[in-house]
Amino acid sequence: MTKGQHLSRYQQGIVRRFYLHRGAILLTRLQELTSDLAIAEGKKADTLWKRAADTLGKLETEPPIPASRVSMILESRDVAGLAQLVGELHARG
Repeated sequence: MTKGQHLSRYQQGIVRRFYLHRGAILLTRLQELTSDLAIAEGKKADTLWKRAADTLGKLETEPPIPASRVSMILESRDVAGLAQLVGELHARG
């Protein structure tokens, strides 16, 4: 935040709740990307795969997702593998 900018108490609450629920927000975004990837073709699919990679990079889980598994899914562009990973993450809660 730049010097001199301050958030109101209401805005601070919004920001706090966003970061509190960030994992759920990213997981929901990843679920939506997976369903979009199932029907996407061409340049649209390329864009969606980039967004999925960014979202997976931001997602912090406990225990962490093995980087080798993520890279294998992204390199092979395996929608079924991505869907399985998202299902496992969703089951973790």
